[in-house]
Amino acid sequence: MARTTALAVQGILEETVTMSLTPFIEAASQLVERACTIAVDEEGAAYYTDAELEMIERWLSAHFYQVAVTPVDSERAGSVGVGYRSKVDLGLNLTHYGQQAMMLDTAGGLKALNDQTGGFTAGMTWLGTEYD
Repeated sequence: MARTTALAVQGILEETVTMSLTPFIEAASQLVERACTIAVDEEGAAYYTDAELEMIERWLSAHFYQVAVTPVDSERAGSVGVGYRSKVDLGLNLTHYGQQAMMLDTAGGLKALNDQTGGFTAGMTWLGTEYD
């Protein structure tokens, strides 16, 4: 069950949305259920209030929308041109909305999931010989 609304998500997006936000809200809701509602405090009570879960879900919905619809960052008329706003990264780090959702999730469920699915580490092994 989604906690946020299309109107709430539209309120934080930087552009006017011309498509349904429902698929993005549903994806965010499912992820919040899986990664955030399991958090409990020292007494075993729910860590987050419904309002806090809605806020995390709202920012996560905006993240999923942003990933699907790369916004135009600049346009030109002379010699025609267009520039798209994008960042090379993985998971929730790809957009500032995803980064904000992780920050709001102070229990760390989204960060742990992000690290697990997108935390690739590059490495290199030298198999040659050293020269003096």
